Amino acid sequence: MAAQHHTGHHDDDHFDGEQDFHVSYKGYATGFILSVILTAIPFWLVMAKVLPGPKVTGLVILAFAAVQMVVHMVYFLHMNAKVEGGWSMLALLFTVALVVIMLAGSVWVMYHMNANMMPTPDPAAMRNMP
Repeated sequence: MAAQHHTGHHDDDHFDGEQDFHVSYKGYATGFILSVILTAIPFWLVMAKVLPGPKVTGLVILAFAAVQMVVHMVYFLHMNAKVEGGWSMLALLFTVALVVIMLAGSVWVMYHMNANMMPTPDPAAMRNMP
């Protein structure tokens, strides 16, 4: 039996034959514009010293960075629940969970090591230590 070939025109902007997900210039342009905006706003916030302190500034910049990561994943990496039957999204969620556990555990261990390993401020107690 001879192999059947697709004789129709193959669109270059079609992501995969199995999914109904199309890549378009409009999608790339939207992603690019959102990325520029999400970069320019934090830059302006820092340069104009709009926010009250460094902690607030850091948190706001981290929030903009998180939103920008989502924009990149959606518009440039084309990640959604439909691609590859949802397996790429499941792999992303698993990776995020592992990173959060590792970072939280590392911070927790370092905090407790710092709190428990610091020498006492009393010099007399330091002299009596073995």
